[in-house]
Amino acid sequence: MSAIRLLVLGAVRMHGRAHGYQVRNDLEYWGAHEWSTAKPGSIYHALKQMAKQGLLYAHEIAPSTAGGPPRTEYELTEKGTEEYFALLRDALTTYDQRGDVKTAAVGFVVDLPRAEAVALLKERTRRIEEWRSSVLEHYVPEEGPGQLGHIGEIMNMWVHTADSEAEWTRGLIERIEGGAYTFAGEGEPFVGVLAEGQENPYATGERHPEDDR
Repeated sequence: MSAIRLLVLGAVRMHGRAHGYQVRNDLEYWGAHEWSTAKPGSIYHALKQMAKQGLLYAHEIAPSTAGGPPRTEYELTEKGTEEYFALLRDALTTYDQRGDVKTAAVGFVVDLPRAEAVALLKERTRRIEEWRSSVLEHYVPEEGPGQLGHIGEIMNMWVHTADSEAEWTRGLIERIEGGAYTFAGEGEPFVGVLAEGQENPYATGERHPEDDR
């Protein structure tokens, strides 16, 4: 799965309608340019591609009074909303060693009902344990990494990562079941995007040709 699709769809959905620079600004505010492939070029490319695929409406709005080209504002279509939630559910349950997809999924988990989020995270822990068991068919932690030469360190890292993530996921489930955070249908959600005109303290400062569109 591509994290950029989930990130861009989620950012647009938070605004209702957003132009490309707003989406870029949000993703930089979340630090996504550091932990994913969400760089300016990939963000604008994803917006245009998903508009072509029918996941986003592209609304061309009038130029600003200060001049310049008209901006395009994007809005999720019904198909785009379905795609967003399908990507989110898949990202919450699928376990692998990549960090970008799961990080994006945790950032959007409150878009789901609380009970569904818990069920998906429990499925994630089951899959982590299943994945760990498959590794142990070839590697025995008690015998140490040396059993496979230095390559054993890779297996050792995988097992430790799986154990750590399973522990963290169980803790997250406990916090959610205990009432933490505001989930879909429970009231006003946490606002994690910048308001129009609000300065972004984490902006890279790098300009892109599409920033004014």
